[in-house]
Amino acid sequence: MCGRFTLHLSKEVIESDLNITINDYHPSYNVAPTQNILGMVGTKDGYRAGYFRWGLIPKWAKDTKIGNKMINARSETMEEKPSFRPLLARRRCVIIADSFYEWKRQDNGKTPYRIMVNNQRVFTFAGLWDRWKQGDQEIISCTILTTKPNEIMEEIHDRMPVILDEKSREQWLQPDQHDVQVLKSLMKPYPSTAMSFYPVSKLVNNPSNNDKTLIEPAI
Repeated sequence: MCGRFTLHLSKEVIESDLNITINDYHPSYNVAPTQNILGMVGTKDGYRAGYFRWGLIPKWAKDTKIGNKMINARSETMEEKPSFRPLLARRRCVIIADSFYEWKRQDNGKTPYRIMVNNQRVFTFAGLWDRWKQGDQEIISCTILTTKPNEIMEEIHDRMPVILDEKSREQWLQPDQHDVQVLKSLMKPYPSTAMSFYPVSKLVNNPSNNDKTLIEPAI
């Protein structure tokens, strides 16, 4: 799964690496569910960046609290779920990150790890988004897709987020791409040889903790 990540690099680096313009930027060492997270969508005029609430709220939902349980979607079964199935063809997005956290179960509890993609300063998770409206209230929300773990990630957890390289990101965000088989082919584990990880402080467990000490290796 993916329940916490970071995006703390400079606005200029993110804009340069992803060829986007960011109008508002809030760096974070501890991005958590229900927060607003930076992502982008594809349009006929190119990429457009903006913020989504993390935790998908389907347009038909009666209560926004449903989003608290929909921070992730399994890529293998997303076509079977009424919350996700209609979004695959028309409401795809990517979420921008520079690392993410995962917790490994051990005898003395859970140990948090920071995971990075080594050959990129920033990278993107595959996501789906929806627009929920009720009266004057409107929320644009998203979920992060997950897949089976690669060789590195299976040491920590039995799931991992779908990370898209540049070519896959272009295909995922292409607005006129509606071939489900092509889209599903992108939902695969990122190469383990291009990733690394190390343990970090359990301070990351609390979303209110948010500073650079969270990404320092645990002693």
